[in-house]
Amino acid sequence: MIIKESGEDYLETILVLKKSKGLVRSIDVANELKVTKPSVSVAMKHFREEGYVVADENGYLDLTEKGLKIAQNVYERHEIIAKALMTLGVCEETALEDSCKIEHVISKESFEKLKEFLNKSK
Repeated sequence: MIIKESGEDYLETILVLKKSKGLVRSIDVANELKVTKPSVSVAMKHFREEGYVVADENGYLDLTEKGLKIAQNVYERHEIIAKALMTLGVCEETALEDSCKIEHVISKESFEKLKEFLNKSK
């Protein structure tokens, strides 16, 4: 299964919410992404079938190892890109918004060079 931009957003959102709240439900994902609960339910069904997400008997979501790997990768790109933009003088709000878009399309090579550059400038 190829994970599209919206799928990456779902997985990343589960990761971020899990870090901040501990327990994550579909409604939490829907509220965070400003999408409908039925949209999240359909996506989670596909993710469960493909082995990216599990849900317990109470409906709480968790990432499998496979889903966690993707979510962490997307989250790292998000953080590094936002940091780079803020280093260049972009305000935090804009940097965070733009990084959400860029994180899905940046090439591996460009991302690694950006990360390398930021690490050198510390």
